[in-house]
Amino acid sequence: MSEIKISVIISTYNSEVWLQKVLWGYQNQQFKDFEMVIADDGSGPATKELLEQMKTEVFYPIKHVWQEDDGFQKSKILNKAILVCDALYIVMSDGDCIPRPDFLEIHYTTKREGHFLSGGYFKLPMETSKKINKEDIFAGRCFDPEWLKENGVPSTFKLNKLTKSKRKASMLNFITPTKTTWNGNNSSGWKKDIVAVNGFDERMQYGGQDREMGARMVNNGVKPIQIRYSSTCVHLDHARGYKNKETLARNKAIRKATKEKRAVWTPYGIVKKKLIR
Repeated sequence: MSEIKISVIISTYNSEVWLQKVLWGYQNQQFKDFEMVIADDGSGPATKELLEQMKTEVFYPIKHVWQEDDGFQKSKILNKAILVCDALYIVMSDGDCIPRPDFLEIHYTTKREGHFLSGGYFKLPMETSKKINKEDIFAGRCFDPEWLKENGVPSTFKLNKLTKSKRKASMLNFITPTKTTWNGNNSSGWKKDIVAVNGFDERMQYGGQDREMGARMVNNGVKPIQIRYSSTCVHLDHARGYKNKETLARNKAIRKATKEKRAVWTPYGIVKKKLIR
């Protein structure tokens, strides 16, 4: 068996239809030396049943890390998932993001010591999200701008996120005004660098908890690399009932404090104690 070179962490919550499409996407990866770690924020038994089924269908190992449903607690389950990763390098994405066949290959070949990679996604409307099936994923149709336009996606500049041209992607990565933040749907870094800042701040619910961790990594000397147009995944549509103003305001205050204090550690992360210097 090949050495596990990447641990892929995928977050999910009661979304089996979308998650199965995502797992098919990883079955279709050019890069094969990886494990799958499902960070399950309290899903019911249907998700476990799906994962047991998929373990018999895919070539890669699947670990299922689960916690009791206590509202949106993604930061907590991600910290638990980080601890069970066997690889030195971690790619994080979500259970609603189907990776293009070269997704992991690009993360692996672009990685550098002392850096993390900041990717993006192409968001699909619900109509298109529902249409995509296993064959569309394996044939790569769901990453083809022309196929997408024929199936409900409007023609906009954002379709450039699906470019297959490395030269064009490199140029767009260079000129994009989008900041190189840690994005939970498509980012990667060394496990040691994530652990060094104590992972995610578990006080934070929906809204920027991924970017806050990335900010601590930057404060700790880890440099971000922009791969927004190189590393592609398509984002399946869904409702966001967990989004609320109170949570967003609290998260914004935490992110502001991280920036102003140039914090490199959270006492509310993987290790539940303050850093002793």
